[in-house]
Formats: sequence, structure tokens, C-alpha cells
Amino acid sequence: MWNIIIIPFLGTTLGAATVFFFKNAIGEKTQRALTGFASGVMVAASFFSLLLPALDMTTDMGKLGFIPVSIGFGIGMLFLLVLDLVTPHMHLDSSEEGPKSGLKRTTKLVLAVTLHNLPEGMAVGIVCAGWLYGNETISLSGALALAIGIAIQNFPEGAIVSMPLLGEGVPKGKTFLYGVLSGIVEPIGSLLVIAAASLLIPTMPYLLSFAAGAMIYVVVEELIPEMSEGEHSNIGTISFALGFILMMALDTGLG
Repeated sequence: MWNIIIIPFLGTTLGAATVFFFKNAIGEKTQRALTGFASGVMVAASFFSLLLPALDMTTDMGKLGFIPVSIGFGIGMLFLLVLDLVTPHMHLDSSEEGPKSGLKRTTKLVLAVTLHNLPEGMAVGIVCAGWLYGNETISLSGALALAIGIAIQNFPEGAIVSMPLLGEGVPKGKTFLYGVLSGIVEPIGSLLVIAAASLLIPTMPYLLSFAAGAMIYVVVEELIPEMSEGEHSNIGTISFALGFILMMALDTGLG
């Protein structure tokens, strides 16, 4: 299980390592494709790995089983909304016009992505905790599928964090380090959730749907606008479909 919670972090690290293979920032079409793919993976992971198990846990409530899931999902969306309002907000794309501000701009970019990585780590921790405590709707292979899916999504995200910094003149070593640091919160979040699992298990449907809401917020607020603006938005749409299909296949095949 401990190997599972580190998988998403490895995805971010590998993505950040792409700075060593490029001379400057990622091309516009490539960035749209990566962002669209990440969006598809996150939407599928939210539905198949988080919302469906949460709904399965509330079957004893009959037709009212959607209520805990809806509450958790809404709180997850609200949580990320509040974070965006109270912290320096910056889209993953660094092509905005205006003067550069060196470390301050770099800090904003890394902080934004780090905050968005936290619910992903929590999601893996929640699923692992459910398996540890014998929840029948959650399997270890399902947790593995979610971790792999998030790692796949984190690969382009790690690149999207690091490459704009490289384009601003930040040394490759530092851009790689910033990318890695943006993903370190994921295993930390997983471990914290697992440590508190005995207290959290009764609220598992809320927690799973909370994680789903937080992940969907990232997709709607950050990734979809980035993949759709300007020309060639069809590249992002096609990549979204590919990412969704891949994650759906992983979850149904392994879960």
C-alpha cells in the first residue's frame, strides 16, 4: 500500500524532469494536448474511483443515498474555491502579458499547483484507508488504478509547472526542484488521511465525494479553460477523450 501512495508523486517528478529535454517552454499545441489529457484522466478518476464507490456506500439509504455524496461533492468544490480566493491565484499557463516578477511569479505558480495537488493525494489516501478498514466497495487494485490515473495526470501537470519557469529563464535544476516540490504534498496528504482513518471511516462517502469535487473544480477552473482558449481547441478535446478512456479502462480493468 505504501508503494501506491508514492505513485502520483512519481508522475509529477517525471513530468518536471522534462525540463532537461527542452530548450524552452512547451509549444502551444503540446500544452493544449497535455492539459486536455490531464482533464480527461481527472474527470474519469473522479467518477469511477471516487463518486461511484461513494454512492455504493450509501445504498442502505435508498433513494436518499445521493445526499451524502452531493454534500461532500459540493464541499469539495467550495474548498478549492475558497483556496483560490484566499491565495495568490495563477493559471497553469504562464503566457499572460505583463512584467515578470521573478521569484514572486514563480512562487505563485508553484503554490497554485501545489494546492491543487493536495486533494489528489487525499483522494488516494481515502481510498487506501477504505481498503485498510475492509470496506467492501473499495479494493486494493482500485486504489492502484486511482494512483496510476493521478500519476498519468500529474506527468503533464509537472511539465506544465516546470516548462513555463524554464521559459522565464529559471535554471533547469531549479525548475525541476519546483516541479517536484509541487507534488510532494500528495504523499503527505495521503499519509495524513490514512493516519486519521479510524476517525474518518464513518464519513467515507463524504470524503470520497469531497475529493471528487475538489478534483472536478481543478478541471473546470484551470484545465478546461487552458485547453480550449484560442485556436486548435480540438486538440485539447481529443486529448480529453483519450485521457478519459484510458482512466476508465484502468479503473474498470484493475478495480
